[in-house]
Amino acid sequence: MESGQGAGRIVGALTSSLLREEYASAPEIPMSDAEVLALVELAQQRGAQSIAIGSGRHPMCLAGAQALSDAWQHAGGELALVLDWPETAASWLRQATRFSQANADLWIMLGPPLGWAQMTRRLLWSTPWKPARALLAGGISDRRTLDLVGLHNLPGIAGTTRDGAAWHLSANDRIIEIQGPGS
Repeated sequence: MESGQGAGRIVGALTSSLLREEYASAPEIPMSDAEVLALVELAQQRGAQSIAIGSGRHPMCLAGAQALSDAWQHAGGELALVLDWPETAASWLRQATRFSQANADLWIMLGPPLGWAQMTRRLLWSTPWKPARALLAGGISDRRTLDLVGLHNLPGIAGTTRDGAAWHLSANDRIIEIQGPGS
């Protein structure tokens, strides 16, 4: 393990914070109301009082972050930070440091997938951020996107699908749906 990697944590096969492969993601679509409400409910179920929201800079991701921010505050929650990151960057270190230092109980992350994966790899590589304190929106909750970071690097992460179904990553790296929409 290289010194400084993951703030003293071993992160498996993560040998760099940067992806070395091409990735073509599906076009971004707006977050559904069910998805926004499911994320708010999941955050509340985890006892969060304050959240940090991070997203890519795609207009639909920024709109999703705003909708989530509005819903969270309407539900009585505090907003510690709303941060966006580029889809491509030299390292994402500035954004990762700022995001991980937010005084939040929970971090909620939106896509697009490639930028999320790069940002998450930088968070794991260079900060004390913990995936178990993060929720993912539906646009980055598919197996192909999670594999860009590696399931073994994301212990305890959870999120929602685009239709509002909640899921979590099990101890044996399986994605388990824990409730359907409206459950």
